[in-house]
Amino acid sequence: MRQHSNNLSYFFNPTLRLQIQPFVREPPPHPPSLTPVKEKMAKIPILIPLSLLILSLLLVPSDAEIKTLQITSDSRPMILFEKFGFTHSGHIVINVSSVSVTSNLSPPEPSRLGFFLLSDDALLQVLLEIQQNPNFCVLDSDYTQHLFTFRDLSPAPHSSHNYSYPIAAPNEYSLFFANCNPESFVTMTVHTEMYNFDPSGAKDYLPAGQTQLPTLYFLYSVAYFVFLGYWIFTCYKNKKSVHQIHFLMAGLLLMKALNLICAAEDKHYVKVSGTPHGWDVLFYLFQFIRVVLLFTVIVLVGTGWSFLKPFLQEKEKKVLMIVIPLQVLANVASIVIGETGPFIKDWMTWNQVFLLVDIVCCCAIIFPIVWSIRSLRETSKTDGKAARNLAKLTLFRQFYIVVIGYLYFTRIVVFALKTIAAYKYQWVSNAAEEIASLVFYSIMFYMFRPVEKNEYFVLDEEEEEAAELALRDEEFEL
Repeated sequence: MRQHSNNLSYFFNPTLRLQIQPFVREPPPHPPSLTPVKEKMAKIPILIPLSLLILSLLLVPSDAEIKTLQITSDSRPMILFEKFGFTHSGHIVINVSSVSVTSNLSPPEPSRLGFFLLSDDALLQVLLEIQQNPNFCVLDSDYTQHLFTFRDLSPAPHSSHNYSYPIAAPNEYSLFFANCNPESFVTMTVHTEMYNFDPSGAKDYLPAGQTQLPTLYFLYSVAYFVFLGYWIFTCYKNKKSVHQIHFLMAGLLLMKALNLICAAEDKHYVKVSGTPHGWDVLFYLFQFIRVVLLFTVIVLVGTGWSFLKPFLQEKEKKVLMIVIPLQVLANVASIVIGETGPFIKDWMTWNQVFLLVDIVCCCAIIFPIVWSIRSLRETSKTDGKAARNLAKLTLFRQFYIVVIGYLYFTRIVVFALKTIAAYKYQWVSNAAEEIASLVFYSIMFYMFRPVEKNEYFVLDEEEEEAAELALRDEEFEL
């Protein structure tokens, strides 16, 4: 779930096994002296892409499918390939082939191009080194764990190099390629395999913090199938109160359950074999349908469609016409992000597109709920049904709070958990997100369940006077 002049080529055939050793570097005895203003200005073009690099490390998920990646005429000084959480039994295999380097200047120095591993803690130290010296090559840093440079490649015409070695210091590492030759362009094919050995000795291609995900997703899929069965039973038991929106809600539960079962199978096959065996296609398909249905159901429920009114107003139709195409775009961005990786040049752009579209959709679905609350407040002043309107107003105000809470938790809190949790506990953020989703679904479905004598819509006449007083209370203002 997630795949020229002055030509200079270098190659390698045999397999080489290296041992990564932990390293410790003492801080410099004296703080660096202040640099002149001109030097600081010269560093700005370097610091901008480095800032983007830090952001990409926060956004990139730890994933570990066996991948074969193609780099073509790339001049970037640093390329982030993958991020992976290793245990004490971790291994990494890197096969580089079809390597060629071209330069518009002097022939590139092969020792200034190479691969290395970098932990998040060491990243800040490397950035400090580059800030102090704009011409500093990251391959010279003692904070990086060097793998190999193009000097180690075998001679022409094979143009390949195969590395396989264990990781001695368990941690979460990012695999980078560095090109310290200015105005040089690299073309190569990179095959990567990252895995840990489980207690039985089998290879586990999921990062250390994600090995629990197949079981986690499967359990939640069972919960949603049970939820769907109960919802169907409730609808059958209250046939006279069932509306069209309730069928859409049943479809949403079905898509959520199928999405989770496909996610479980996807992660399972990646875990045992390194490839999803086609389950990623089904995952993206059901995820697309599920997300579109979720936003559609929230919008329709927020408008009161089918159970309060049989039609949508023009402005409510416009919201749907905005949200649905944006969700199509968001899912395209999600597929690009998941199936490629940070090594492509536009990966950060697709992340920004996804985040922007998601924010717009989250804001858009709030408007119908606000409109319904305002409409009910205006209607309550004229139709003489204060108690009934108070019940509806209470319902939609509670739904507004629930939606806001759900969006805040799944967008802000979950991201914070992913950022601060240790790499061995990345599954906690996934579990928190699924718990929040299940709670949100349960509350929403309970509030708008098909019940003949719904407590929100059937009230006694003696409550009218108290309801009229409550409707005047300013606490119902958003």
